[in-house]
Amino acid sequence: MNTRQLALLSVLTALCVGLQLALRPVQINVEFTSLISFIVGVAFGSWIGATLGAFVMFVNGFLSPYGFAGPVILPFQMVGMFLIGFVCGLYSKAFGGITSKRAPVKVAVLGALLTLIYDIMTNLGFSLFANSIAAFISVLVMGGALFSFIHVISNAFLFMASIPILNAIRELVRR
Repeated sequence: MNTRQLALLSVLTALCVGLQLALRPVQINVEFTSLISFIVGVAFGSWIGATLGAFVMFVNGFLSPYGFAGPVILPFQMVGMFLIGFVCGLYSKAFGGITSKRAPVKVAVLGALLTLIYDIMTNLGFSLFANSIAAFISVLVMGGALFSFIHVISNAFLFMASIPILNAIRELVRR
């Protein structure tokens, strides 16, 4: 990794941590960690994207303005964000990334699917904490489904809208 790439990765990591820890006036489940893990996974590769995602969730677990994530939920958050960064890096290699005309649709579907998996994982983690599958169902009924819907739709849009930024970042990484 050259100096330019390391500097870019450092800036993206700092941005991701800062956005994740920023106090939001309303917790509506719109976040940017998935997006930045996606961008880093595509631009720098699966392992770096996955590591960034897991690292940011680890930091968030201890420093979040909303409180400590807990020893049961934190691993699910870390694995979920690891998965997003890793799969997005694989997507870039396997499907040619973001250069095709259908890339916006593919990236939006990928973002939606990975976000849904993340939300299911973290809700299951919460139900394990409560030691009950009924807790999982009650989380979904009591607003979890609405928050997941907002999270999935917002990430699909963010992934799709990030393609011009990602093209610029990939160009910087290649130099």
